[in-house]
Amino acid sequence: MHHDAKQQMLAASNLDELYPVIAANLMTAGWHKKRRSLYPEPRADYQPLHWRWDHGRIALDQAGRWIGTELAERRNLLLYNPGGASGDNDYDTVRTLVVAYQMIKPGEYARSHQHTPNAMRLILDADEGCFTVVNGVKLPMRTGDFMLTPGGCWHSHYNEGKRNAYWIDVLDVPLVHRLGPMIFSESPEWNQKVESEPKEHPFYFPPTRTLPALKALAASNGVKRLKLETETAMPPLDIGMFHIAAGSTYTAPRSTASSIFAVISGRGQARIGGLSAEWTVGDVLAAPSWNAIELGASEDAVLLEVSDAPVFHKLGFYREG
Repeated sequence: MHHDAKQQMLAASNLDELYPVIAANLMTAGWHKKRRSLYPEPRADYQPLHWRWDHGRIALDQAGRWIGTELAERRNLLLYNPGGASGDNDYDTVRTLVVAYQMIKPGEYARSHQHTPNAMRLILDADEGCFTVVNGVKLPMRTGDFMLTPGGCWHSHYNEGKRNAYWIDVLDVPLVHRLGPMIFSESPEWNQKVESEPKEHPFYFPPTRTLPALKALAASNGVKRLKLETETAMPPLDIGMFHIAAGSTYTAPRSTASSIFAVISGRGQARIGGLSAEWTVGDVLAAPSWNAIELGASEDAVLLEVSDAPVFHKLGFYREG
């Protein structure tokens, strides 16, 4: 085999004859590669996008007529960005994060499982009786709550209330896909045993915890940002909440980091790269890398931001431009 390859290479009388021989031996000429590997600035593979919660809710309610947690395990709608490096992405919301709307009906239980990726949930609408269990710890899932499920934690969701519960999921699954260490497993027992039910927990951020902390901050041009204490539990991500006063605008330059914004309260306008959108409660905005961001509030608003900036800072790849 090696001898044949040598003879074929020596027998080539020009580059056109040499190229298929070296390709057959899993080599390619750097001066003749199929696609460019170095480019002057980050590629805009993913586009700024806006998803409306009123659409997501209707779609989940309709799907709930035919699919249950015993079949789907998680009844969720992935918010995907039709692009990506291959041009046919149907999963990632941005390069490192995936976002979904999820719903659970009264009496349903979403089976316990665990996985490498980090996950978090912003509760859009839920009654008393809806909760999640993370490694045996029972945490409420009430309207306005935000909670963490760090990678490797067993987690499951219950609805013992009287009506459907809805939330937004954000996970760094695409980052794990790109780095490779995906490990997923389901619990051998369908129901996860509740071992404790604390009033406070480092994974649990109810409005009674976040809103007073936001209020206590000094505003800069009508904007406040509360950095949530999540870096120990979720090192790849920076998670914060913005308060934007009516008539004020939050701006950020384009950078190599990507962000997801989810609207907790209020309404306003977004300009992210070439996207212009009107946003309101429950909506999701994708701000992929290398897109400038402007979020203007037409009434007092609070938004959740999840950013992959720590990854780029840690590796020395963070740039603004």
